[in-house]
Amino acid sequence: MSEILHRLPEFIGNHPFLSFGFIGVLVALVALEFGRLTRGYTALTPAGLTQLINRNNALLIDVSSIQDFEQGHIPGARHVAMSQFDPENKDLAKARELPVAVYCKSGQTSGLAAKRLKKAGFTQVYTLEGGLRSWSEAQLPLAKGRA
Repeated sequence: MSEILHRLPEFIGNHPFLSFGFIGVLVALVALEFGRLTRGYTALTPAGLTQLINRNNALLIDVSSIQDFEQGHIPGARHVAMSQFDPENKDLAKARELPVAVYCKSGQTSGLAAKRLKKAGFTQVYTLEGGLRSWSEAQLPLAKGRA
């Protein structure tokens, strides 16, 4: 081990781009993991979301567009367009202590909704990793229409 540390300055001097590239990737990974740990909500796989729904009777909110919702959504989900999403809504505020799972078509928009829920004081907030696409790829059931 001491031999490696002894020759490290020589390696860095001979390969500066490789060394800086390694440091850049390392910093990016640490920042990504730190962000994941401090975001306040948990991303679930389709199997994890299924367990949450079955065991804890989680409130499921779909924040995709109404067209995407009507084409297919997780059974039992409520549709709330992201433009109208308000964590302070009196109906939603009743669920502050209950598990709330938010998802969208691809998994991008639901992260914003989850952050707003956490900021509003919700204690158990989850997102579906990969969105409805991952749910469909896992061949789990979809409901169609508004209901």
